[in-house]
Amino acid sequence: MSFDKHISRRKFLVGSAVLAGSVPLLSACGGRSSAVTVPTGPPRRGGTLRVGITGGGASDTLDPHIPATSPDIARVRNLYEPLLYRDHEYRIEMLVAESLTSSPDAKTWTATLRQGIKFHDGRPVTPDDVIATFRRIMDPDDPKSGAASLTMLGEVVAKGDRQVEFRLTEPSTVFDDYLAQYHLGIVPADFSVDRPIGTGPFRAKDFTAGLQSAFVRNEHYWRSGEPYLDELVLINFTEDDARINALLSSQVDAIDQVPVALVDVLRSDERLRVLSAQTGTWLPFTMRVDRPPFDDVRVRQALRLIVDREQMINQVLSGQGRIGNDLYSPFDPAYASELPQRTQDIAEARRLLTEAGHPNLDIELVTAPIQAGAVEAAQVFQQQAKAAGVTIRLRRLDTTTFFGENYLSWDFAQSFWYTRNYLPQVASGALPEAPYNETHWNDPEFLDLVKRADRTVDQQERDELLKQAQRIEYERGGNIIWGFMNQVDAFQVYVAGLVPDRTGLPLSGYSFREVWLG
Repeated sequence: MSFDKHISRRKFLVGSAVLAGSVPLLSACGGRSSAVTVPTGPPRRGGTLRVGITGGGASDTLDPHIPATSPDIARVRNLYEPLLYRDHEYRIEMLVAESLTSSPDAKTWTATLRQGIKFHDGRPVTPDDVIATFRRIMDPDDPKSGAASLTMLGEVVAKGDRQVEFRLTEPSTVFDDYLAQYHLGIVPADFSVDRPIGTGPFRAKDFTAGLQSAFVRNEHYWRSGEPYLDELVLINFTEDDARINALLSSQVDAIDQVPVALVDVLRSDERLRVLSAQTGTWLPFTMRVDRPPFDDVRVRQALRLIVDREQMINQVLSGQGRIGNDLYSPFDPAYASELPQRTQDIAEARRLLTEAGHPNLDIELVTAPIQAGAVEAAQVFQQQAKAAGVTIRLRRLDTTTFFGENYLSWDFAQSFWYTRNYLPQVASGALPEAPYNETHWNDPEFLDLVKRADRTVDQQERDELLKQAQRIEYERGGNIIWGFMNQVDAFQVYVAGLVPDRTGLPLSGYSFREVWLG
C-alpha cells in the first residue's frame, strides 16, 4: 500500500537480508565510535528515525480499531489519537477531547473536543466524526477490539459544535478509563483504511504488511512544535538477532524489547543507551478452563504452584521485573495486594495432580517469540515442571502463526498484555464476549461482581467488589502470572526525547512525537 510514493519491496528485502545475515550477534560491539555525541539544548527539527519493532506479519494493518501486534500498535499510536489516553506516568490525559465530565449517576459522559484540532488532511474534527468512529467500533456485524468494553454505551449524540454526549444504558464509573485505550482512535466520518487519516503526530506515507511502514510529519498537529522528526520508519523484525544487529550496525536508530540477557552488554557500548521502565506488563501462561486437563481447577492450581517466580524473574528477565501473584493490573488502586503471595510448592502440586487423576501429567505448551522473554519463560517453566513429574512439550511457532487462525484455541499457551487498570483489562480478556478471552474464562460469580463494580459509584464499595473478583481469579482463574516485566529498549546515543513509560508500550509508549535527533 502506498500513499505518497511506491515502496521498493526488492530494495527493502535486500536491506533485510543484510540485517539478518550479516555480522554475528554483538560482533559490532568491538568497534567503538569516537564520534558519539549526546544531544543537548532544545529539541531540533528534522531527520528520519528508523525503529526496529518486534513481530508483525502478513496480517499487519493500519486499521486504528483492531491493532494486535507490536508493529500494529506502534502505527496506531502515531497515526491516530483517542479522546483521551494514559501519559508516561500512567495518568489520564486529554487528547482529541479537552475535557470529559460525568453526570452524578455516571450514566452520561460529555466530551468537549479540543479547540482547533484537525485531521491529517486539514479538516476539523467534528462531533459527527466522533459519532461515526464509535459507530464503526460498535458495528454489530463487525465489532472492533474496543466494542467488548463499551457494551453499556447506548448512543452517542452531538451537543453543539464541539461537544459529544455518551449516553449509557447503565452507570459506568470508569467510563473514562474505557475510553483511554489506544484502539479507540478518532477518525473522519468517511474513514477508509485505504486512506488512514487521524489526528496523530504523523501521517501515513508507505505501508507494506510484514515489512515496514513510513510516516511523515503531520503539519496540522495540535501540539505546538511537535513532532520534531521529518519522517518515521518502522521496520518489522521477527528475530531478536537481526534486530540487535541492525542497532549495532547503525542500520536502525532504536529498537524495542531488548533481550534482557543483553542489557549489560548494550549498556557497555558507548554508542548506545538502554531505556528501562517499570510497568504493569505481564507475560502469562494461559490455560483453557473449558478443556481438559485445565477444566479441573486442581490442575490449574498445581501448575501455579510449580512455577518458581523468583527464578523466572532472575533467569528470564535478568532481574528486570517484579514477581506476580496470578493477578494483573498492579497499578489499579483496587489491586488485591492483601492476597497471600503464591510461591513454589512442589509437594502440594504433586498432591493436587494426583487427586485430579494426573500424577504424570503430559501437556503441550504453545510458544512463540511474541514478546521478549516469552520463549525463554516457556523453557524455564518446562524445566521447573519436571520436579513435579509434569512433562511439558514445547511447540514453538512463529509469531504470525501463533496469532493466526488458531489463536484463542490453544489449550496451553502464552500471551502478553500491557498495563491496564482492572476493569478495562477484564473487558479485553476476561469476559465471555471479550475479544481476547484466551483462557475461555466464564465464571458466573466473577461476572456478577464485575458487573456490580462497574455500576457502583462509591469508590470504596467498588474497590471491595473488585477485590472479591480478583480473589476468584486468584483461586480458580486460568492465567499463570509469574511476574511483571520492565520494558527494556535501546537506542543510539544521538536519539533524544525517549523517556520511561509505565503503560508498558515500548520506546516511550511508541510515542515518537517527542523524539528528536542530535
